[in-house]
Amino acid sequence: MTRHRTTARGGRLLILSALLGLAVVLSASAAPKPGLVGGQPIVFPLIGDYAYTMNFGDPRGQGAHEGIDIEHVPWRTPVVAAESGTVKWWTTSWRAGCMLYLYGKSGTTYLYIHLNNDLTVASEDKGGCKAGISYAVPNGAKVTAGQQIAWSGDSGDAEGNFHLHFEVHPDDGSAVNPYPYLNSAERLLFPGRRGAAYSLGLRGEPIGAGEGMLRLRATAVRWWPGGQWTSLVRDRVVTLEVADDAEIDDTLVAALQAPAFDTLRATSGGTVTAFTGRGVVSAATLRGKPGTLVAARVTRPGGLTVAMGPVDPADPSADDATDASTTTGEQDGLPKGA
Repeated sequence: MTRHRTTARGGRLLILSALLGLAVVLSASAAPKPGLVGGQPIVFPLIGDYAYTMNFGDPRGQGAHEGIDIEHVPWRTPVVAAESGTVKWWTTSWRAGCMLYLYGKSGTTYLYIHLNNDLTVASEDKGGCKAGISYAVPNGAKVTAGQQIAWSGDSGDAEGNFHLHFEVHPDDGSAVNPYPYLNSAERLLFPGRRGAAYSLGLRGEPIGAGEGMLRLRATAVRWWPGGQWTSLVRDRVVTLEVADDAEIDDTLVAALQAPAFDTLRATSGGTVTAFTGRGVVSAATLRGKPGTLVAARVTRPGGLTVAMGPVDPADPSADDATDASTTTGEQDGLPKGA
């Protein structure tokens, strides 16, 4: 009897240990991953995969650094909303310069600091904290995740050092380390307001074609309305459908019309520019997911474009003169009247 009771007790202990182990595993799997908001990644605050280091908490003149500095960002790089929410301009801080608050729908507040206040890359501080100079949306605007809200710069005490200082404040409270949020963030292909009309230019090396599809290793992107050629920094592979009536460079016609998709030989590389037709911005198009982008024209510098069908006269790429001549990453100047 004693042996039986001991065995039963031992069995119960084994079962209890197993249940406790399972609870630990389930608890660990259910624990929130670092760097997510409401279980989802935020949108990386810049278009372009720019580098950053863990400098949150570093000593500064005013105290500990409350954000992450995303460094080596070209003048007037598009700044985008980390999540959907409402923006508020802040223009009265000498140290921060031109600043923007984004009050996210999740309750998280994001700060974007050292936005542009220059009319030229010479950093002359003549633009001020204004719409079209610092801010891409009106004060108080409701924005969607990935929509452009500002331009990067060096205002405030960042003079001469173009970069973006980015902060994360959960529940509109104290700053937390943005590093895990940036590590988990999604890098969008281009900025846009969901539901709005858009058209894209993508420049890069063709690496695959066939079945009416074209795959590019894209190095730069331009968007309409209001975009500029912007380097993607880290090459990004994008697959586009090619419209039946698209204009196509003659060196790519045979590959695109092949019955099976295949990798293009290195000798057939070189740079091409693909322009999409007009579309509607969605979460999938912002990410450049396959099947969402349709090319209406594919050109090559110095090449011959073959018309496969009628051209849409309203296509914004139809009168774009820079597709074969603009240097990758070149940025347009400020809008007229700025």
